[in-house]
Amino acid sequence: MTFTVDEIARQLSQMPAWSHVDGVIRARFATGSWGATLMLANAIGYAAEAADHHPDLLLKYASIEVSLSTHSAGGVTEKDFALAHRIDEIAGWSQ
Repeated sequence: MTFTVDEIARQLSQMPAWSHVDGVIRARFATGSWGATLMLANAIGYAAEAADHHPDLLLKYASIEVSLSTHSAGGVTEKDFALAHRIDEIAGWSQ
């Protein structure tokens, strides 16, 4: 079941790094270097694979942008918020 815009806004009110843009929830994490970006991308990839989820990642020299939606459901679901919380935990070292 996908969340409504209001439900997404309520969830995101507790997640300051994330926003709702173009039907996905999105966050950008500063890493400070290319090596740290790669390490964070791999850690996110590992967590996503364990959750059987497939986020879109945009890697730049010193940052990574993560976009989440559940493609099979056609929108943002609980699965996306669960992975977003896990990514916040993982990315905490870079903030």
